Amino acid sequence: MENVTIRMLAERLQLSTATISKALSNSHEISEETKQRVLALAAELNYVPNPYASSLRKKSSHTIAVVIPEVADSFFAEAINGIESVAQEKGYHVLIYLTHESFAKEEAILKDFQSGRVDGVLISVTTETSAAAHGLTQLVKEIPVVFFDRVCEEVTAARITTDDANAAYNATTHLIAGGCRNIGLLSASRQLSISNRRAEGFRQALADHQLPLTPASILYCSNDPAATQQLLQTALQQNHYDGLIATTEKLATAVYLACEELSLAIPGDVQVIGFSNLSTARFLQPSLTTVSQPAFDMGHAAATVLFKALKSSSFPLQEQQQVIPSSLIIRNSTKSGL
Repeated sequence: MENVTIRMLAERLQLSTATISKALSNSHEISEETKQRVLALAAELNYVPNPYASSLRKKSSHTIAVVIPEVADSFFAEAINGIESVAQEKGYHVLIYLTHESFAKEEAILKDFQSGRVDGVLISVTTETSAAAHGLTQLVKEIPVVFFDRVCEEVTAARITTDDANAAYNATTHLIAGGCRNIGLLSASRQLSISNRRAEGFRQALADHQLPLTPASILYCSNDPAATQQLLQTALQQNHYDGLIATTEKLATAVYLACEELSLAIPGDVQVIGFSNLSTARFLQPSLTTVSQPAFDMGHAAATVLFKALKSSSFPLQEQQQVIPSSLIIRNSTKSGL
């Protein structure tokens, strides 16, 4: 259900947001008749006040939090640079919190924010985060929250993303153009929304080119590097893929290692594309064809939206959605890049 805001009450009653806010605060500046009208509509629509709106009039911590799975991934490192470029300009501190892909840790971090430690939160959720994300559901009612890259679809909040389905579609089409007919998609999660959108684009590309989708077409990998390595080696031996799309940097690296262990040539035996922002991708042997995501721009956009909400309680934060395009950078791990 859509959250009822002061702005919505103002529009329904044809009053200013300032009048609504004062009426809800029982201000002496507002007539008793107007107060009763506002309170009656608020009760009818189940309006729940946002504590962060009133905190704008109180002392601010001048601190925002960035919650991410890891900092070693170059995507998140670049996104943090984008976030800090905005925060610095606004005179805010940035606290980085790492979940290490643990939903339990994410929930504990979010609970800590309810004490008023930070003024706002930018978050990219874990591979385990699902509809049971009670911490997120509660937090968006209390302070400004913006999702970037990885979102929780069940929680209504601002989101800055890239077109993951289209990016996967283009990557798959590129492999098909290079002669691949047995392509595998390596996914990091069954629950993560971006993983599902990438799988959606992958499936669509296969269908559009009349290529079969088999049980082996999408391989779900774990967060355990050793287990993933073993899974990849077994899958490569059994399924004889001629093309692989790794949806994370770690999986792209794991593919290279697995191919080396099995004496499979890239791109001669297996063509490889990775979703990656690694600056070293061009130095790998062979250089890696990548789906390059606009990490800095996404971080910058997410922070910009957050600070608009921190500046004005009437800013419609939860309505903000931006999709920033990714790009396919062709190198030597695919045959059309040679």
